[in-house]
Amino acid sequence: MGNLIAKRPLGVDPVGHGDLVLAEVDLGRVTSVAPFAGADVARVLKPLVFPAPGVVSSKGDARLVWTGRGQAFLFGAVPEGLGAVAALSDQSDGWAGLSLTGTGAVDVLARLVPLDLRALVPGQCARTTLGHMPLILIAVFGGFEVLVFRSMARSAWHEVEQALRMWGARAQC
Repeated sequence: MGNLIAKRPLGVDPVGHGDLVLAEVDLGRVTSVAPFAGADVARVLKPLVFPAPGVVSSKGDARLVWTGRGQAFLFGAVPEGLGAVAALSDQSDGWAGLSLTGTGAVDVLARLVPLDLRALVPGQCARTTLGHMPLILIAVFGGFEVLVFRSMARSAWHEVEQALRMWGARAQC
């Protein structure tokens, strides 16, 4: 039997203009957490809190990102003990992450995302689209993380890179 070698979704080098940088993000383990009705998830998640819509709960390297009604993605932590109070599924191979950081990140993504990104502050997130692709957008200090289905990672990279280049060309005028 052959050995399988894990590969990054994109395997690309960061690109940028000035201090604006588009890079691939290693998401690590991604676990979908959907609490059972009436379950006390807070007791198991300590010190994390199950996030309200549009919110990211974090403690150290662990993040719990709201991804829809009654669902969140857990990053950077092993979901020990959660199986008794929530339906869990490993999403690690199904998602890819991009980061866009620096001055102008809002302006670049505004070309592609139908939200007022100026209203998002670090610790908030949104389910939206990037062109025709569904995505999870997370506001971080200095920019955004963009999570897309792995099968759409190259398309998302291309769209954001093109918008970045157009923004850069306009900034030079």
